[in-house]
Amino acid sequence: MSDVQVTIVVSPRERFSYTQESLESIYQNTTIPFKLVYVDGNSPPKVQKYLQQKAQEYNFKLIRTDHYLCPNHARNLALEAVDTDYVAFVDNDVIVTPGWLKAMIDCAQDTKATVVGPLMCQHEPVHEEIHFAGGEAHIFTDVNGKQRLREKMYKQGHKVAKIISQLQRSETELCEFHCMLVRRQIFEQTGYFDAKMLNTKEHIDFCMTVRKLGGTVYVEPKSIVTYVPTVPLQWSDLHYYMLRWSDAWELASLAHLRQKWNLSEDYYFRHKYKALGWRRRMTILQPIVDRLTFGSKNRLLNKLFMYGLLAPAEKLLNHYLTNQYAKRWLNQPPQQPSQPVSPVMEPVVSHR
Repeated sequence: MSDVQVTIVVSPRERFSYTQESLESIYQNTTIPFKLVYVDGNSPPKVQKYLQQKAQEYNFKLIRTDHYLCPNHARNLALEAVDTDYVAFVDNDVIVTPGWLKAMIDCAQDTKATVVGPLMCQHEPVHEEIHFAGGEAHIFTDVNGKQRLREKMYKQGHKVAKIISQLQRSETELCEFHCMLVRRQIFEQTGYFDAKMLNTKEHIDFCMTVRKLGGTVYVEPKSIVTYVPTVPLQWSDLHYYMLRWSDAWELASLAHLRQKWNLSEDYYFRHKYKALGWRRRMTILQPIVDRLTFGSKNRLLNKLFMYGLLAPAEKLLNHYLTNQYAKRWLNQPPQQPSQPVSPVMEPVVSHR
């Protein structure tokens, strides 16, 4: 294994029920030698057993914790075990295509890029609809002298078949952690990922940091990867999903991003505050509303069940679960998630 150039790091994104499909996709479609480090943040027993079996079969390093992990913390655990020139960070709910990894490494070698992202697709059927084909992530100063964040994702929602011929390798400003190849040497400058970025915009923070240090970010459309969200979730995914997209974690992440980059609390952030919990409403509550209303498309009826009944109760439950996690795993009192607050401290991990 001394000539292996890359380590694939797989970590939890928001659920565990797609673990097998994703891992098998990696082993079936990766054509070059690689090492693999898998971070298992408290998956349910069935998934835990599967990963233990596969770790023995494929001889990869398995890191398990007995509690859920925020994404950057999971990646930091894996980084300690990486000794190759490149590291490919992959979420545990993606499907890759043949040659996906070689194409990104070729791009990094040809362009000297620090970070390379694939043509990122979304949903099933896989590899048909674009989620992300590069984008913008930078700070600008407005006419009032305030520093503001510009974020934009290119080509989202477009069909791959219609525009793939128009896409080409190019420098960009943004790559997401669904799948991201990174030159390991950059961590000598950045240190570990910022663990105060608990659940959102950590990709923006990292890419802006890389570019601030003189590194470059590229998108390579010859590499195609799809992330596969699902509605409704399996029961065993609900607790982690609610914590992963909790109001408290999102508010803490946004507050830290503003403070770290000296950003104005403008419309961008106010919009994020207003939309708190939208993933949970869409993924957890909407299927319940559909059943209660027998699939009715009546907007008033849907709004009554969603915002009059379910959303307030779910928000209380979300706050309770987040606070219980904070009491057990974070070295500080639980946060009040009703308004932007200072970020929580980094979790302390215990290994099994």
